[in-house]
Amino acid sequence: MEVELTARQVKVSKALRQQAEDGMDRIARILGKTTSASVIFSTQRHLQIAELTVKARSQTIVAAAKADTMESALREALSRAEHQALRYRDRKLAHKRLPKEEKIMTAPPVARPKSRASMPAESNGSGTAKTRAKIAVHSFPAKPTVVAPHILSSSEAVALKPLTIEEAVKEAEFRDRDLLIFRNPSGDLYVLHRRSDGQMELVEIP
Repeated sequence: MEVELTARQVKVSKALRQQAEDGMDRIARILGKTTSASVIFSTQRHLQIAELTVKARSQTIVAAAKADTMESALREALSRAEHQALRYRDRKLAHKRLPKEEKIMTAPPVARPKSRASMPAESNGSGTAKTRAKIAVHSFPAKPTVVAPHILSSSEAVALKPLTIEEAVKEAEFRDRDLLIFRNPSGDLYVLHRRSDGQMELVEIP
């Protein structure tokens, strides 16, 4: 897979280029067919930053990392991107296996009545016999069982500073979260979450 490398005020060595290509090849083997991949190297004060973007047929992976050296930042970003690719692949495989493992609810078999000859007869006093029908009685609980939901509180899903949509996507990938609540620079409130198919969905709160 060809990888587009972009360097912003940094120098990309041959070893760093080889590290990026090897890491992207591992991610491509996990995702299958990929359309494009890019790596952006930049620096911010004393920190080195590596940002990855991998576009597959139905999934886009974005990962970023900061470290003291560019090799460490790239290694961390590749690890996060590979983790996302594995999670997407496992979710896709589980979705494909679901119809085979799904249990089909079927109606209970209906009991056929016995023949008249085998049913006991009861006399009604007039000399004629009256057959006695068997009735099945089903009992149900008085109150349905209600399972209390297991709820965990978390503050990591809320961004404290205003973010653009691109920054919010990178922040969600950086925190490795499927849900992020943030405000844009204009003060509008948004919810960014990952759907079951792996796509990121943006919801604007009125």
